[in-house]
Parts: sequence; structure tokens; C-alpha cells
Amino acid sequence: MARLGLGEAWSCLYANDFDAVKAATYGANHDGAEAHFRRGDVWAVMPDDLPGRADLAWASSPCQDFSLAGARAGLTGGRSSAFFGFWRLVEALNSQGRAPRAIVIENVVGLLTSHGGEDFEALCAALAGQGYRFGALEVDASAFTPQSRPRVFVIATLEAAGARTGRCGFHSKAVVQAHDRLPEALKASWIWWDLPTPPARNTDLAALLEDDDALVWKPQADTARLLSQMTPLHRARLDGPGRTVGAVYRRTRAGTPQAEVRTDGLAGCLRTARGGSSRQTIVVAQGGGVRSRLLTPREGARLMGLPDSYVLPAGSTAAFHVIGDGVAVPVVRWLAAHLLEPLLRDSFTPLAAE
Repeated sequence: MARLGLGEAWSCLYANDFDAVKAATYGANHDGAEAHFRRGDVWAVMPDDLPGRADLAWASSPCQDFSLAGARAGLTGGRSSAFFGFWRLVEALNSQGRAPRAIVIENVVGLLTSHGGEDFEALCAALAGQGYRFGALEVDASAFTPQSRPRVFVIATLEAAGARTGRCGFHSKAVVQAHDRLPEALKASWIWWDLPTPPARNTDLAALLEDDDALVWKPQADTARLLSQMTPLHRARLDGPGRTVGAVYRRTRAGTPQAEVRTDGLAGCLRTARGGSSRQTIVVAQGGGVRSRLLTPREGARLMGLPDSYVLPAGSTAAFHVIGDGVAVPVVRWLAAHLLEPLLRDSFTPLAAE
């Protein structure tokens, strides 16, 4: 999804993922993937496997160890240690004089506070140790697509001459506090990236849903059970006039199942099924009645900014496994158009002719 967001002006030298379903999905959506995609553990990738010198390296390591909902194992966690498998490659490439000119590290916002900020400091120290200057942005996909999906993007560069800098709306309180916790030596390498505010989003959740008549709705008894699990506050959100569309997550709080609905035009953050995460339910209240059904994979893909031509895995579980672990395509496009491409273009120095 990061590659889709970067756009057709970019070419991919090398791509890697451990997961078989994601690998197959990548191959189904990118011509020529067999020439540059390698499925397997990033720790098994060797520096000589990587061709040439990249303008950009993008790392979206597994987020569970940084997530507020997870065990908060941080960078020492088994899954997020994939980052260090990536980073040893950057170090090796740097020693060969072909380190990526820029790096993007994307993860959940919990990266900023994991282990009291120590994990973020370790990340910044790793970047600075290889000569990179860096900064972080917190971007919620809801600015572009009707899904609440805040993520942190750490952007690092070896060539800051073309950097557009200044404080902006994507420097959230969490980003500012993460910066302030850093030692002075690392603050000296910090860049306050200036990313412009996008135009107001003009679509809501209802606009991305399939036609009501094309879908199978849950039996009314199931919907009644769902409504019974809502607090009076959440139930009242479905009592308005006209047609009300909401997205529901089912959770267990203090041992009691609860259904929480939002009717602000946004879906909740899409997730995978790992760890017992529930799939979102769509509810439609109209004419005094309420119907419910599960969010479809295609609707989930649209919430990630994927076109309807994007080939999804067969089966809902596999499809949401891919979608829920992805990065929102329009967020990547905004970063590329307004930060990465100007940075790399304006700081580019042609090689002297020999």
C-alpha cells in the first residue's frame, strides 16, 4: 500500500514481507513483482541482495509490540524486532556508501511512548548514528478517508538541504512530548517537518458502503442482541431522524460485552483478526428500525484508499489480515507529494561526468 501511495513516478528496487498472504496480494497487484519481491524473514536478507542505492527506504514493521492494546514489549518484542533486521541492512549499505537518501518508518502512535519514550529514543539514536537527521509526524487517515487511523511517520534524511521545515498541524502533543524527552544531542538532529494541511475530506463512511440491497443483513435477533450491549449513550446515537449509519466495535470491558457505535461519519480503525480483534459491524437506523451487518472486505479496502480494482485475497479473514495491517494510501501520497518528493528533488546533486 505504501508503494501505491508513492505513485507511478516511483520504481521499486526491492520489497520484502514474511507473510504468505501479503506476498501473494503484492504479486497480484504489481506487475513484475517476481523480479524484486522476496518473501521471507527480513533477517535473512543480505546487503548484497539489495541492488544499487535507493532514494527511499520504507519500513512498516509489525505494530503489535508498540500498540496501546498490546503487551507493550517495545523494540525488544519478537515482532517489532523486525525493525532491527531492517536497520542492520541500512547500516551495511551505509558502510558501502549506498545508504538510502531518505527513510520512512511508519508505526502506531504508541511508538512515541513505548517504555516511557526509551524505544523512540533508541530509534532516533540509531538514525543519528548513521548520519541521518529526522523528525516525526502524527497523521490520522481520517483527514483523507473516513477511517480513524492515527499513525506516526518518522522521516529521516541524509540530505536536508531541500527540507521544508516549520511547525505544522501534524506535530501532535505526543510528537512534541517525544521530542522534548530526547537528549540534547539527539534534538540537534531533529527536523520539524512542515507538511501542509490537506483539503477538507468530502466523503463519509456511508458514501463508501455497498448498496443495502446487495448485502446480507444479520437476523433481527442478532441486531437486537447487539443493541442490548450498548450503553444508553451509544443507543441514543441511533435514534435520530432520517437515515443514520454507524460503525460498531464489540469489546469486553470488566468482563461485560459492550457494543460501541460511532455515527460521526467515520469507521473505527481497521484491524486484523489477530489477538481476538473483532470485525467492525455496520448499523443502519431508519424509519424506527435498525439493521446490522459486517463490514465487507471491499468496503474495508475503500477505507484504506484502495481502488476497487485492487485484488484482495479470497475470504474475509485473509482480506482483513492484509487491509488491517496496511498503511492508508492517500496518507502516503500526501507525504510523497508534499515532503518526500520535494526533499529528494531539491537536495539532488548530479554525479560529475568522468
